[in-house]
Amino acid sequence: MTATVHAPRRPRTRLPGWLRHSLVLARRSLVKTRRNPGPVINGVVTPALFLVIFLSLFGRPVAGSTAGYMQYLLPGVLVMGAGLAGMVSTGTSINLDLKNGVTDRFRSLPISRLAPLLGSVLADIVRYLLAVAVLFGIGVAFGFRVHGGPVAACAAAGLAVLFGFCLSWVTVFVGVLVRDANAVLALGFFAFLPLQLGTSFAAPVDTLPGWLRAWAGVNPVTHVMDACRALLNGTPPGDAGTTALIWCAALFLVFCPLAVRAYARRQ
Repeated sequence: MTATVHAPRRPRTRLPGWLRHSLVLARRSLVKTRRNPGPVINGVVTPALFLVIFLSLFGRPVAGSTAGYMQYLLPGVLVMGAGLAGMVSTGTSINLDLKNGVTDRFRSLPISRLAPLLGSVLADIVRYLLAVAVLFGIGVAFGFRVHGGPVAACAAAGLAVLFGFCLSWVTVFVGVLVRDANAVLALGFFAFLPLQLGTSFAAPVDTLPGWLRAWAGVNPVTHVMDACRALLNGTPPGDAGTTALIWCAALFLVFCPLAVRAYARRQ
């Protein structure tokens, strides 16, 4: 009788525990969003409305044609849709979970303190990607063309989503510290206006008043918009791209540990 020799099984590569737990909680957030799609719809529709309204109002006065202005405007709206417009929702979601006692159940589980926060942020990335896809679709319908090729388009979309991911940790930190969800919304709204309007969003920085030009020069959103604009229009991002990546790293490295620490201390 011939013995059957089985080849040794290769051990399956498992994700780190904190990442597996984060993905499970991200799925929970997506299921919750499916039942209450209002924030997602708002996060996608708002940037699309900004795109159409600004294009209709300023297309001919600024660039002489709506098609020409679309080449300038879409990268700015892309950053707004993948970062600024949704940055409040993450902090608000975390705050509501804390207020409703959901996180008390998470604390009783053998999971990383990072997982509930990272899971919520990862779920929001799905909304960012949806907003990017919708904005590209509207842009192409109105005459936008990617001159940098598919790789540059993916790089611009990736940079916008990366910035949204890193910026979300600011609102996660605020959402953990503040006791009321309305306060998170108010703080996010007041932060949204200067971050969006003091940029190259609707017009070149050189055309802004002196005081606003000075703010736009240090505003991280300006650098991200300029880098995305350069990639989509087929020109090297240069210093704008480097500065945008530095800002992304700084936001994540500063506010992610602060948010996790504040969450661990929250009673």
